[in-house]
Amino acid sequence: MNNSFKTKKMIVISLLSTIAIVLMLLDFPLVFVAPNFYELDFSEIPVLIGAFAYGPVAGVIIEAVKIILNLIFTGSITSGVGEIANFLIGISLVVPASYIYYRHKTRKRAIIGLIVGTISMTVMGAILNAFVLLPAYAYFMALDIEVFIGMGSAINPLITNLFSFVMFAVVPFNLLKGIMISVIVLLIYKRVSMLIKAKDSDDFESNC
Repeated sequence: MNNSFKTKKMIVISLLSTIAIVLMLLDFPLVFVAPNFYELDFSEIPVLIGAFAYGPVAGVIIEAVKIILNLIFTGSITSGVGEIANFLIGISLVVPASYIYYRHKTRKRAIIGLIVGTISMTVMGAILNAFVLLPAYAYFMALDIEVFIGMGSAINPLITNLFSFVMFAVVPFNLLKGIMISVIVLLIYKRVSMLIKAKDSDDFESNC
């Protein structure tokens, strides 16, 4: 039984990783929030589903496989710097959310976990964009970082420097992304978990 469970877990993690990379490739910009090089994708949905079902470690594995497959299929314009940052931003949502939920599986805990995860991702995204991503993109694309600030200013006149770019473009983008992903996960997780585990007795219990 234990070997059977491990085999099934590996199969599910592999399947969710495949779905995650497909969703990562289906990205699109939110031009009313941030410049079009910030693209929204829903690849964190299968990562969260795996983490909710099997714990934070499974979520980290799925996130890592997703990033590695993305590097293989699409390459990197930042020599992997952007992908490492994206991995850290992803797990900053997935790990807190799944840790809070996995210890006591109720809908209330899921909501709390997703709120904490969204806040964590928003903070991590702001820090990494300010100190890693934007400088890395500017360096590898041989552009002055002021170019990015100008693109942000065209959307929101409050953006005048790197700090305001992060506050008025990056933070709203990641906050909106976290909210959208959280809502979708809350809507679909119970049904998906029933397929994964063939039971629903311990997922989204009613004692909220």
